[in-house]
Amino acid sequence: MEQLMGPRLYNCCNCRNDVSLHGDVISKAFQGRNGRAFLFSHAMNVALGPKEDRYLLTGLHTVADVYCADCREVLGWKYERVYEASQ
Repeated sequence: MEQLMGPRLYNCCNCRNDVSLHGDVISKAFQGRNGRAFLFSHAMNVALGPKEDRYLLTGLHTVADVYCADCREVLGWKYERVYEASQ
């Protein structure tokens, strides 16, 4: 059936650009600045902003914002470095 319908995808909320496959979801138990957030193992059609240190709910992390490659909407962030061993 998947071959007829194609893979399930996650899209940019602004322009509907494909950004990830359903199978790339690692966790749906994250909290973002604006509500529920997902952790993905892979994303496509995105661009990264500069790395910066940020205090998140789980402590200090080095992150880079993730943008839609088409419309530049901020989609989330990528973890670049964690400082706490438990994270």
